[in-house]
Amino acid sequence: MDERDFEVLLALDQTRNITHAAKLLYVSQSSLSKRISAIENELQVKLLIRSRKGVYFTSEGEEVLTSIRKVSNELQTMRQRLDLSKNIVSGYLQAGISLNYSLFKLPEVLSEYRRQFPHVSMHVITDHSRKLYNQLLEGTIDIAVVRGDYPWKGEKILLDRENICAIKSKNNHEKSFSELPYIGRKTDLAFERELLQWMHENGYSDQNNGLYVDNITTCVEMVKLDGGWAIVPEICLKDFEGDIVPLKFADGEPFVRPTYLMFSDIVLELPQIKAFIELLRTYSS
Repeated sequence: MDERDFEVLLALDQTRNITHAAKLLYVSQSSLSKRISAIENELQVKLLIRSRKGVYFTSEGEEVLTSIRKVSNELQTMRQRLDLSKNIVSGYLQAGISLNYSLFKLPEVLSEYRRQFPHVSMHVITDHSRKLYNQLLEGTIDIAVVRGDYPWKGEKILLDRENICAIKSKNNHEKSFSELPYIGRKTDLAFERELLQWMHENGYSDQNNGLYVDNITTCVEMVKLDGGWAIVPEICLKDFEGDIVPLKFADGEPFVRPTYLMFSDIVLELPQIKAFIELLRTYSS
């Protein structure tokens, strides 16, 4: 076995799915299956059991996983120490970034990070904030950028606090929001609760004549095409030219959406992660 075989088994451990592991490793499913068979033949044990729900490691497979985790960590630590002695920032970085932040701000941050630190291996996950928060608690990612408030005992840095706005197109300027169909979108439960509260307070509870889409980009584009009105965060309105109305709750409190950078204290000891954190703060200031 070599380090590439370690990556194969660790990817399968992370995803528990042949298809997802193949995508993570940028190989075909057939190539991955052949590599698994080769590893099993070399070790002369069965490592995996496949089912419709994914893959399961046998007891021998779990034993192999325990060993390669230790070896991988030792190799990574050795390389980091060697690189540090040469003043090169390297190592591995696992970051979880919320969907909206990754769509509108992350590409610029990643591009600059790659330019400054080309020797760092990166794995960036984009998902809803609740899922990223759970992964951070489990320790499967090093840092997380999440939207909304989540309890966290480690470091928690406010990156942004943006208004939530009602929007409609230029052509619908003369129409009130109540005259237009509502365009809803898929979002996380925490934001959905606040959204429903605002709608209830302002008499928009019945929106059955509207439209529901699965992402924020489609939602904004539908508004631009005079399809109705929507409620979205400012982060996606940089190029929007219609009406933008920041919202407030009945008690006068503004409807806002905070974005936090969260991580444990220990990751600051790793130069590649510390550098990424500093870059995120710079681009959010």
